[in-house]
Amino acid sequence: MNLQSENGGLWNVKERDFPTNRGGLCQKGWTSTELLNNPERLLRPLVRDNRAEPLRPASWDEALDRVATAIERTQQLYGRDGVGVFGGGGLTNEKAYLLGKFARVALRTSQIDYNGRFCMSSAAAASIKAFGIDRGLPFPLPDLAQAETILLVGSNLAETMPPVMQYFQEQKKRGGSLIVVDPRLTPTAAAATLHLQITPGTDAVLANGLLHIAMKERYIDEAFIADRTRDFELSRRAASSFWPDRVERITGISEKQLRLAADLLGRAKTAVILTARGPEQQSQGVNNVLAFINLALALGKVGKPYCGYGCLTGQGNGQGGREHGQKADQLPGYRRLDNPEHRAFIAGVWGIDEADLPKPGKSAYEMLDAMGAEGGVRALLVFGSNIAVSAPRAGHIQKRLDALDFLAVSDFFLSETAAHADVVLPSAQWAEEEGTMTNLEGRVILRQRAMLPPKGVRTDVDILCGLAQRLGCPQHFPSQPPEIFEELRRASAGGVADYSGITWDRIRRSDGIFWPCPGEDHPGTPRLFLDRFPTDDGKARFHAVPFQHAMEEPDEDFPLYLTTGRIMAQYQSGTQTRRIAALMTGAPEAFVQIHPSMARTYGIAEGEDVTLTTRRGNAVVKAQLTNSIRMDTLFVPFHFGGKGCANLLTNPALDPVSRMPEFKVCAVRIQKGITC
Repeated sequence: MNLQSENGGLWNVKERDFPTNRGGLCQKGWTSTELLNNPERLLRPLVRDNRAEPLRPASWDEALDRVATAIERTQQLYGRDGVGVFGGGGLTNEKAYLLGKFARVALRTSQIDYNGRFCMSSAAAASIKAFGIDRGLPFPLPDLAQAETILLVGSNLAETMPPVMQYFQEQKKRGGSLIVVDPRLTPTAAAATLHLQITPGTDAVLANGLLHIAMKERYIDEAFIADRTRDFELSRRAASSFWPDRVERITGISEKQLRLAADLLGRAKTAVILTARGPEQQSQGVNNVLAFINLALALGKVGKPYCGYGCLTGQGNGQGGREHGQKADQLPGYRRLDNPEHRAFIAGVWGIDEADLPKPGKSAYEMLDAMGAEGGVRALLVFGSNIAVSAPRAGHIQKRLDALDFLAVSDFFLSETAAHADVVLPSAQWAEEEGTMTNLEGRVILRQRAMLPPKGVRTDVDILCGLAQRLGCPQHFPSQPPEIFEELRRASAGGVADYSGITWDRIRRSDGIFWPCPGEDHPGTPRLFLDRFPTDDGKARFHAVPFQHAMEEPDEDFPLYLTTGRIMAQYQSGTQTRRIAALMTGAPEAFVQIHPSMARTYGIAEGEDVTLTTRRGNAVVKAQLTNSIRMDTLFVPFHFGGKGCANLLTNPALDPVSRMPEFKVCAVRIQKGITC
C-alpha cells in the first residue's frame, strides 16, 4: 500500500500496483491507519509494583531495569531455561532474527517459540518431509490464474485474503475449475465449481480417496513418479483401501462428488493443490498435508509450470517469521539447532562458542502449559503475540500466565495478555519502523517507514538492544534494521532460506526478491522444483498416510463438532481490529454459526445468547443461524476475548511432528442461554 499524509497529521491508505495484490486491499488494510492515533495506544511503559497493584506509568529506564533484574534473578534461581521468550509471525525479519539471537546469546535459553507454531507449522513440516524445503508457495501468485484446476483445502480466501481472489476470478474466466473443501459453504466455496462439505477431521481420508480414484482411472503420471520421486509404493498401498463408498461414509462427501473432483484434477493439464489452516490445525495436520502432497506428486502436478502444492500463510510475516530463529528448534536460514554443522556456522557469525548455544527447547503450547510450574519457565517475555486469546485451552493458559514470577509484554495496546503483565513496553507500529518481510510466495519485500513513533514509544529492536546492554552483551546486537539485515544475510548464507544475495536496494528496484538467492548476481528463485527437489538425491518423497480420527470425536455428552476460524472484519486475536469502529460495526462480538434445523432442536433463535461447552471450558456467544454449515458442526471465530473467546474451548492435543494444537476439531455441546 501507499500512505498519504493529510492535514492535521492524519494518514490515508492509497492503492499501490504491487505484483502480489495489484492494488487490492481488504477492509482491514484500508482502515489500518486508524490505529496509529488510536486513543487506547500505549505511549509510556507500565509497571506493576506487586500483583495486587494496578499497572502504573514508568520511565523506560525503570521498566527495562525491572525486566533485566527479573531475568537475572530468575536465571539465578532456576537456571537459564527459567526465562522464556514468545514471538510473533507479524514481526519483521529483522526483529524475528534479533529475537532469536537475543534468546540464545543474551539469555542463553532454549525456551523460545512463537505463534507461528499455531499457524503454518504442520504444512512446513510436511513440505520439508516431502520436498526438503518449506516455502509457502513454490511459485508466484499470478501462476494460480493459469492453472486449469485448483483444489483449495480448508481456506476461506474471499474473507481472509480477499486480494488473492482476483487470481481465482481470472482463473475462472479462463475456463478453470476451483474445488473448495470446507465444512461450511463460505463465500469462497460459493464461488467454486465444486464444494466438498467435509466432516471435520477427515481430510487425509479425502486425499487418500482422491488418490485411490486417480490410480484406478489411470490419472497418475508414471513417468514423473519414476523420474522425480521416491517411495510411491508406500502411498499406493495406503490409498488402496480408501474406496469411494468408504470415503463417503467417513467424510460425508458423496461418491459422485469424489469422482468429479478426481476427474477435474486428473484430466487437467495444469493443477494446483493448496492447503490452509483447515487440515493443518489438527493433531494429524502433518499427515493431512502429506496426503495432499501425495496426490499432487502422483498426478505429476509439481515442479512444472502452473502446477504445484502450496500452503497459504496466515500472518503478516508468516513465511519470514519462521525462517530465522523464532522457533524452538531453529537457527537463521532455516538451519537446525540440533545439527552440529549448523550450530558451528551460526556461532561463527555471532562470535560465540558453539557450546554456548542452547539445545532445542519446548514448542509453543508445551512451553506455555508449563509456565510457573516445576521445570517450566518462571519469567516470560512476549513480543507481538496475544497468547491469552490465541492459545488453545485459553482459560488454562491465562492461569499459567498468573503463575509466572514475572511477565513482560511488548505491544502497542493493552492486550488481554499485557493485562497480566508486570511490565508493559509500548512498541512502534508498522508504519513507524522499517524492515523486511517475506510473503507467502517467498518474496522478500521492504516495508518502509512513513513516520517516527510517538514520543515515549520505542521499537522492538530498541527494546531488545536496551535489554542486551543491561545484561552485559551489547556488542552482539546491531540496533538499526539495515544493519540487522546485513547480519541476517550472512547468517542465512548457504542455508535452505538463503538471503545472502538479497539487499535492500535490490528489493526496492525489483519489488521484492524471491529466496533462495545465494549471490547478488543471482536473480532469485520465483519457481522452485523445476529441475530437482532440494533433497539428497533431488527427488521428492511419498509417504504412507493412514487415517486416524481426531483426538476428540462427538459423543453423548458433547454431540457436535466445533471448528474455529477467521472472518472478514477481524484479524488474529483482535488486539488491533477490535479497536477500529468500521470493523466492529461489521463484527462487533463473538458468535456461533449453527444450522437452523439443529438450532430448532435446541430451541435456539437467531441472535440469542448460547453457551458452548467442551472438556476445556465454556464460552458465551450469539447464535447465528445459517444453512451454509453442516448439521453436525458449529463454527466460532477466534478473534474475540472475554467470555466469547473461542480458544476457551479448543483442544491442545498436539501433532506429534509439528506440535500444532488441534484448533480445528473438538467435541462440543450447545445450550440456550447463559448457563456458565
